[in-house]
Amino acid sequence: MKLHLLIALACASFLDAQELPTGGPPAAPTPAPLQPLPPIERLADEAQRQLFESAGQPSPVNPAPGGPVVTTRGRKTTFSTAEFEDPAKWGAEETRQLALMEVAFGGSVESVMFVLYGQDAPKTVANFRDNAEVGAYDGLAFHRAIEGFIVQTGDPLTADEGARERWGTGGEAKTVPAEIKRRHRKGAVAMGRRSDAVNPDRRSNGFQFYFSLGNGGSLDGNYTVFGQVVSGFETLERIGKMPVDGNDCPIARIEIKSLRVFDHKGPLAPPVRDTDDGRKYTKPAAAKGFLERFIERVW
Repeated sequence: MKLHLLIALACASFLDAQELPTGGPPAAPTPAPLQPLPPIERLADEAQRQLFESAGQPSPVNPAPGGPVVTTRGRKTTFSTAEFEDPAKWGAEETRQLALMEVAFGGSVESVMFVLYGQDAPKTVANFRDNAEVGAYDGLAFHRAIEGFIVQTGDPLTADEGARERWGTGGEAKTVPAEIKRRHRKGAVAMGRRSDAVNPDRRSNGFQFYFSLGNGGSLDGNYTVFGQVVSGFETLERIGKMPVDGNDCPIARIEIKSLRVFDHKGPLAPPVRDTDDGRKYTKPAAAKGFLERFIERVW
């Protein structure tokens, strides 16, 4: 009997020592402190926050020359490529550097003309102009053609048809500092270069250059864009469709007959005919040869 009484008294003491639950829910556990986001995730989070904060406020932004325009209206954000400035509307007193490239292609010689961005890539444009003035590009071939992506030329080794297995590796002894500012919109002209593994400063090859056949966002921030095609883009598109070997090199030789850079003041003459890409401008007087100027006077 005494044993039963002692057990009962012990149980009563244990229950009195416990905190009995009230009628409310149990308290939530204290959350663990948030870990800082990795850099790339933190940037993405910040960008998302800014988009929501700007909701309802139309805000066109152009973060880089030639880059996409970001427009936010309400909760809808759209991205679009900035309109290219029409060369026919260039100011009468404005002077630009133009390059005229004559290409032997499909049994004829066709012209491609592009404007150079001397303000954004001064060292690159100066090097390119020096190459053109000494005729460094005359007689060279296109050594890469990928439909809808790029066509590339300027390798000094392409002057030798017997060196095809080495095409694309020439011109590496001369380099130009990176001037990476503009984006790869359709028709952009940019310099080639060696990979980051051996070229962490992203210096451009001193000779090789390529044309972007589409809006190549994957190339942005990696290569120096120094020009933009204003006429003859359809010729480049056809080069991109040519049969190629395993190295993306056109099987038939497509050769630069001449490439010259000159200063042009005022707008370009209006298009002489419609093309698949839109417009084809006539050559400025500075780019025309004696025969062309003579025929114009006669007619």
